[in-house]
Amino acid sequence: MTRLSLSLGVLLLLAGCSGGRPRPRPELNGLLRQSVSSRRDPALAQVWLASLGTRGGRERIELIDLRTRRPVPLPGLNRADAQPISLSVSGDGGRIAVVQQREDRTELFLYRRNAAALQRLPLDPPGVPRSVSLDGSGRLLAVQVSRNGRWDVDLIRLP
Repeated sequence: MTRLSLSLGVLLLLAGCSGGRPRPRPELNGLLRQSVSSRRDPALAQVWLASLGTRGGRERIELIDLRTRRPVPLPGLNRADAQPISLSVSGDGGRIAVVQQREDRTELFLYRRNAAALQRLPLDPPGVPRSVSLDGSGRLLAVQVSRNGRWDVDLIRLP
């Protein structure tokens, strides 16, 4: 094989592997910026974007259906006495795991959208949750927990 054909082969291989450059989605990004004054802690799952959005000086959990580009109602999730800290959404958008602070407690919750139900999930052994991550099925939850001055990660199988 000649040096030229080898170089050409390497170039073709590299060109085929580079799938193009990442591109921003201006139509979606503009929409996201308009709906709230600030947005953080994004969790993306298939066609769902969950994030913490600030509106009127208060942070709330928001879920956006990227197909319709509209927010999804979350009755019973955003309580006036709770401050959300971390969230994660299942692949079908049906479950949202949340770490939130109420009064002097930081707790882990699971929100089931189809039932509009918020369920507190106990930690065993007890600890202070910090961040959460749901798997795509919404059946396995990883939670970062502080216990006795050290960080742990617990896996919780959900029914």
